[in-house]
Amino acid sequence: MEKLFWSIALPGFGQLLNGRYVKGFVFIALEVLINVLSNFNEIIMLSFQGDIQGAILKADYQWLMFYPCLYFFAMWDAFKDDKKSMSRYAFLPFAFSAGSVTIGLMYSSDFKLFGLLLGPVFLPMLFVLPGLIVGFLIWYLLSYFNTKRST
Repeated sequence: MEKLFWSIALPGFGQLLNGRYVKGFVFIALEVLINVLSNFNEIIMLSFQGDIQGAILKADYQWLMFYPCLYFFAMWDAFKDDKKSMSRYAFLPFAFSAGSVTIGLMYSSDFKLFGLLLGPVFLPMLFVLPGLIVGFLIWYLLSYFNTKRST
């Protein structure tokens, strides 16, 4: 679990802790590349300062849309390498979260929640929840039906 949390902090850290050095440095390099080209740190700063419109204008969405997939894949990969025996469906919450966060990002410049524009940081963060719920639900259903079918 420790490697998953380090991967949440920065994609690639979990891989480094798992001894997957090449993969770890590739994830870190990709994170820095996407971060810089999408202006992600500035978008985060503007969002937390309440300048959502400024964050929207600063965002390079063509690059920013790569971030959720990289982020969740790096987390899943660190988790997978740390857990030697796990369900073959363990990737589902990560994959569905990556997809739902990307969808949240696509709508983040227009979508208002209770009249409030959340922008390219906070709306995608909220979209993690539906991804996790759907991913865990499908994981449970597939595991349940495969167990029933094998008995």
